[in-house]
Parts: sequence; C-alpha cells; structure tokens
Amino acid sequence: MANRELTLAAFGSALLSLAPLTASAADSTEKRLQTVTVQAAKATPVQAAKAELDEVPGGTSLVTQADVEKGRAATLEDTLAFQPGVYAQAAGGNDAIKISIRGSGANTSPGYFREGTKFLFDGLALTGAGGTPYELLDTQGLSYTEVLRGANAFEFGALSLGGAINFVTHSGLTAPGTRIKLEGGSFGWQKQTLSSGGAVDNADYFVSIDNARRDGYQDFTLAKAQGLVSNFGYRFSPKLQTRLFVRYREEYHENSATLTRAQLKDNPKQSNAATEGARADSTKRGSTWVGSKTTYTFDDDATLVAGLVYHNYPQILSRQSTINPNYWDWRDINYSLKYNRNDQLFGLPSATSIGWSSTEHIRSGVRTYRGDKDLGVLQKQVEYDGSFDHVFTLGNELGLSDNLYLNTGLSAIEIKRDVNVTYSDRANSSGLPSHYQYDQWKLAPRIGLRYYLTPDIQLFANASRSIDPPSSWSSSGSGVTSNYAKPLLPQAANTVEFGIRGTQGVFDGSLALYKSWIKDELLTVQVLAATPTTAQVNSTANASPTVHQGVEAGLTTRLWQGANGDLLSWRQAYTLNDFHYENDPLFRKNELPGLPKHVYQGELNYQFASGFYAGVNVRSVSSTAVDYANTFYAPSYTLWGARFGYDDPGRRWQVYLDLKNLTDEHYATAIQPVYNANGQDTAALYPGDGFGAFTGIAYNF
Repeated sequence: MANRELTLAAFGSALLSLAPLTASAADSTEKRLQTVTVQAAKATPVQAAKAELDEVPGGTSLVTQADVEKGRAATLEDTLAFQPGVYAQAAGGNDAIKISIRGSGANTSPGYFREGTKFLFDGLALTGAGGTPYELLDTQGLSYTEVLRGANAFEFGALSLGGAINFVTHSGLTAPGTRIKLEGGSFGWQKQTLSSGGAVDNADYFVSIDNARRDGYQDFTLAKAQGLVSNFGYRFSPKLQTRLFVRYREEYHENSATLTRAQLKDNPKQSNAATEGARADSTKRGSTWVGSKTTYTFDDDATLVAGLVYHNYPQILSRQSTINPNYWDWRDINYSLKYNRNDQLFGLPSATSIGWSSTEHIRSGVRTYRGDKDLGVLQKQVEYDGSFDHVFTLGNELGLSDNLYLNTGLSAIEIKRDVNVTYSDRANSSGLPSHYQYDQWKLAPRIGLRYYLTPDIQLFANASRSIDPPSSWSSSGSGVTSNYAKPLLPQAANTVEFGIRGTQGVFDGSLALYKSWIKDELLTVQVLAATPTTAQVNSTANASPTVHQGVEAGLTTRLWQGANGDLLSWRQAYTLNDFHYENDPLFRKNELPGLPKHVYQGELNYQFASGFYAGVNVRSVSSTAVDYANTFYAPSYTLWGARFGYDDPGRRWQVYLDLKNLTDEHYATAIQPVYNANGQDTAALYPGDGFGAFTGIAYNF
C-alpha cells in the first residue's frame, strides 16, 4: 500500500482568485490562504503485507510475532498455532517439528527435512532440491509470518501442494533500539535473546543473537541451540535499494522416541531401548544462510527484484551410534528475478508479474561410517550434486470491474535429480543403477476470481495445479537405491478452492473449502511383497491416486468492548482434514495416516487498556490413523492452557506467564506413519509435553 498524499495548494489559489478585493486587502490587511497538506497515515509493513495477502484469491493469513510473543515462542508450533489448514507440532521440544499444510508431506515424521511446502525468508528461498532443513526454522528475529496455502503461493514460485510460508525479518525501521529478553520454564527450558536495530541516513540495521536450551520432558530429549540473525538495508536512491540478510545457527538435539499407546498412557516421559541404543541425535555444526535482495523501481513505477542466496547446512546424524552414524554435506545456491508492472489491458487495470527462481545443490551428499565418534571409517557415499528445481512464472491480475478481479498464471518447472552412489559396502539389489538422472519439465496453470460483496467482504475461488518433486535424497538415502520398483516421480495435484473472508461488525474471519485430486503422491508403499524367507519391503514411493479435501475456518469475535478500551475477544480456528485413497487396490478408500481429521483451537482473551491481558485457550484433536491399513489409531485429546501478561503501552517492557496442558493430559503430538500395524499397539506415537509453566520478560531501551 503506497503512501497517499493530497496537496491543496492549487485549490487554495483558486479560492483566492475568486475572492473579491476589499478595502482591507488594499490596505495590506490581505489574508493569504496557506498551503494545506492532507496526508493519510503511512501503512506499517504488517498492514501493507496484510493488504497484499487480501488480494490473493484464496486461503492466506498473516501472523505477527508480537502477538505470538505474548506467550512462549519456543518453536514454530507456537508461531503457527491458530492457522487453519496448518498442522505444526513439535516432538521433543526441538526445531525438528512436523509441519503440514493441506496434508503436504504427510509421509514425513518429525526430525526429517520438511517436504511439500516452500519456506522462505523475506521472499528468498530456504527450501532446496533436498527439501527444507529445520534448524533455521526458529522464531528468532521475526517481524511477521505469511502463510499462503496451496497455489495461493504463486507469487513466490511455490508449486507445492502445501503452498509457502514466508518469514519476514525485523529491520532497523521496524525494531529500533536495543532489546533484552529472558525466558525460562518447565523441562529445563531457557532462552536468552539480545537484539539491536536502528537507522543512519539511508542505511538501517538489525542484529539479534540468542541462546536456548531444553533438558526435555521425555527422557533423552536434550536440545540446545544458538544463533544469529541480521538484516542490513541501504537506499542508494528513491529508485534503488538493497538488503543483505544473514542467518547462522548451531543446534544439537536428541531425537524423541516413539511409544506405544499403552506406554503413552502409562508414562509418556519414558524413552525406548531402540532409540537409546542407537543414540539417535542430530548435530547441526553451523548452518549459514546468506541472502541478498535488490529492488529497482522504473520511471513508470514498475519494479525489478533480484535475489541471491548461499545456503550451507552440514549435519551429523546419530554421531554417538555404533550402528549407522552419517555425515551430510549440503550447499545450495538459490537465485530469483521478478518483474512487476501496472498498466492497462483491454482498457482495464492490469498488474503483470514475470518471475524466475532456482534452487540448486552445488555440493551435496552423505557419507556413512562405522566406528568411533570421530567418524573414521567410510561405509557408504552418495552424491546429489547438480540436482535443482528451476521455476518460471507468468501471472496477471485484471480488474474486470470495481468489484471483480481475475487472476491468471502459468508456471513451468524443470526438475533435475542426479543421484550417484559412489561407494557402498553392500551390493545394489534395487534393480536401479547406482547412478541415474531425472530431468523433466512440468506445467502448472492457475486461475482465480475474487468478488467484493462489500469493501470489507470478498468471495474467492480458484483452480490450480501443483507439482511436488521428490527430495534429492528420497531415492537413495545413505547407500544403494532404496526404491525397488522405479525412480520416484513428481507428485501432481489438481485443486479447486472456494471461500469467503472479511470483516462485518464484531466479526473478522475467513472460510475456505478445497479439494485436491493427487496423482503419484509420495507415500509409504510396499515395493516388495514378503516371501517365505524374506520380510516385505516398504519404502517411499508413488502411491495410487489420492484425494485431499478439507475445510479451513478462522474467526475472531469482539464479544465486548468497554468505553475505556478494554476488550474481550474470542479467537477460533477449525480444520477438517479428509485425506484418503481414491480407490487403492489394497487399501480401498482408507484415510491416510499421520494427520488428525479434526482440529479445533480457541482462545478467550481479555485485553485491558492499561496493557494487562489474561486468557484461556483450548486445543482439541480427533483420533489419528497411524497406519495405511487403518488398523491402529492414536487417541484424541483436548488440551487446556492459560496466558497472562503485561505489555507496557510505552513499549518499554513486557512480561508473560504461559501455562500449557493444565490437566497434564497424556497425548501423542505427532505420528510416525506405519504401513500396516495389523491392529497391534505399535511404537509410532511421539509423546506431547505434560503440564508446563513458561515465563519471560523483555526490556527495550
């Protein structure tokens, strides 16, 4: 939203020319009308981003970090709460959380790279051909978060079923001054953050450093991390400006162990022998993400935005294990170019965008070892160098009338996967070569409409196609190729969506209904049947056709507002996840495991005009299928919580108390999908935290 200014000097001059000359004027007592300037309040970056999201004909939402930090902000589970259609749950309290939008990446468990959703920082890609590493997906330095579901993420060149999540960093303009924040609470959780920002002439800066540790609720779930976030901006002229973003993070965590339903009910704090024996842990030795974004504005107000990212994210998995420790070396180069212009098309207002983005492995691979903790003996080696995703986008918004807008777009993606098993201590029995390439172009069109019933209420509809390439490591993780039937193919889906959003009186909300018909969804599939001498082999592979459909509803209601500004509000979010096979030869129309069918969240909050606030909240989740055969389910649960705090109206200091799981419910926060549990109580449930109390205080100066 641009700053709008109206100068009335000419109007004043016209009035003067019409005024009759009087004797007093002749006597030099003339009164001259001064120049009057009427200027609308400049929109904040958050307001501008919200206005842009409202122009997308589909499901979107925006989360301000200031609202999140009225309570604990330990992981993205806290940031993405109350977002319809988004499932974000931590296991073990670390950053390796399960994130799914509209069932994207349903097959993955916590601890793996995220798949099915594109993640960005400030519009620059974090996600690469290998998926999304999670250690940088923390809450540090964020101003706000944009969530664009499905094809509504077209602007970012995101073609995934889940769409995109864009994290926007504070700048020296949005977070001036110095801030110290100290937090702590149950399960040994503690976090310290120091940030500073400011502006000097045409430059601004923001730098934040943090240190965090959590001993864990479940046994053997220690997590610790420290990192840096910075944002430097410089304005060369009104037409040219640039920004440099740097993110660095080190992290170590022990993996949460999966439990049976009986173990979960009896003692969710316990681990299991297999996890303890394997010493399952993850060491992020230092992940670096450096991004640059430069914007040039032409004389006709068209813009050209160029982005470049270098991403280095090495990791060691199961370092202490004597079974299968392995070292992953990942280095990506990501670049983007986008041109936007506004003009007339067929005499109608038109906005056109042309974009190009690329994410490519310039050095990637895994080496597995046996022996001591120094990783001394080579066992296997796989390389993925040269794998990439290139995306070209062409989009247009056409104003058909004052109330009706048509959005069209076409994306083309080139997917290349280069897998090379350079060494293995075991024979390749997969039926696939040890080195193979997949290189193909795919098209993804979209069309959308939005119609304004009133200036504040709009209807929207869209139809789109999404493409989800398999991650580079899916075909061969740490040795010979694991897919016995054929190389993995990209997952493709056709989606339709209808909805409404807006504000009316005391209500502010949105409702979206969607349905996706998916071909070649990446799921766990039986690739070799059992024989009298061997067990069946299950692996990630392309499944038979599936359907993802659901309802995403969010509503905030102002229940009461006092004359002094006190406000009682009720915030709600509901998600219906109906994900199932279309007609699988084995599982018929079974629902897909790993995600609950119903999720409801609500919060009743009282905000005092003085800055104090108090609220109670609830999260209710239905039972969740654990296996594709639907013979075993995780139990449903309901969690109650409460938040209290004080935000100084002068923004000098803040304090909060956040109480989680007040009834100390034993529940499964996430699921490790199983092919067929045969009705047995299987160890596939990640335990959620018990009752916890968390507090924090921040001081700004």
